[in-house]
Amino acid sequence: MNPQAPVYVRREDDAWLTAVYYHFHAWSGRRPFWAGLFTLLGGFPIAYFPYADLRLGNISLAMATTGGAGALIIGVLLITLGLALWFQQAIRVFAGVAAILLALVSLPVSNLGGFFMGFILSMIGGALALAWVPGQPVDESQENQRPAAVDMGKAEAMAGPQGIPGPRETETPAHASETTAHADGGRNSAG
Repeated sequence: MNPQAPVYVRREDDAWLTAVYYHFHAWSGRRPFWAGLFTLLGGFPIAYFPYADLRLGNISLAMATTGGAGALIIGVLLITLGLALWFQQAIRVFAGVAAILLALVSLPVSNLGGFFMGFILSMIGGALALAWVPGQPVDESQENQRPAAVDMGKAEAMAGPQGIPGPRETETPAHASETTAHADGGRNSAG
């Protein structure tokens, strides 16, 4: 969310769909919306696949595992964490860490984390939750002030052409230094 963005005020000629879009955009900008969405979507395949019955003609493929209850619990917890990220922004660090840990636990418990779909979505959601920081509104008195001039002092005096710093007073030019590799006709002496 950009705290400097103007607040939308609905005009009479705006369509109701435009007003809904702007209100949703303002709502989602004040919270870790994408983190919650990815975490929420990651919970569905983790909870669904252990209970899914696929039918191929007359053949029924049941993927029920002994960890079905664990997969259901992990999936429901991820869905709950996704919703909590939307409505309780203060728990974003806890929810992010919990989503990452649940995604990792879902690998052995729930058919490789919902065939890696739920695992990847939950990992991205947890990482986004940890990375999200609420925006700070800009104080209007600071916005109108110009930054103070910085005295560069010696740095400006040392600057060469096009602002490239020159050599320091203690340095000598590269061609004047003679090391063991340069001495004796370019042959290196080991002693």
